[in-house]
Amino acid sequence: PIHAEYFQPSRFVISAVTTGITTTITTTVNHNYVLGQEIRLLIPPSYGCFQLNETTGFVTSVPSPTQVVVNINSSKNVDPFIASTNTTQSAQIVALGDVNTGLISSTGPDLGRVAVTIPGAFENISPL
Repeated sequence: PIHAEYFQPSRFVISAVTTGITTTITTTVNHNYVLGQEIRLLIPPSYGCFQLNETTGFVTSVPSPTQVVVNINSSKNVDPFIASTNTTQSAQIVALGDVNTGLISSTGPDLGRVAVTIPGAFENISPL
């Protein structure tokens, strides 16, 4: 069976959003995002800043284990983030992408090549 905890980067719950020319996202736990990774924000209306819902961007900085700065301009027409007590929905940051390994040629994947992934791609880190 597929276990979400065996894949990185993972999905993380957002505890704060700092708007501006770039957007700083604070997560409730340490995240595993890296520079250049593509992400998507999922923000229900009860959390404010719903204007950022479904926006995508790239990680430009990782100032702390629970913070990530993305290149989403939220300086205009974006409501402030509200820490909601909604227990059925949470504001989330998720990685975009899919595993893209090896060189694809007319004969199919060349698995002998060094693995290549696209920004945000998920990697199986299963202990098995």
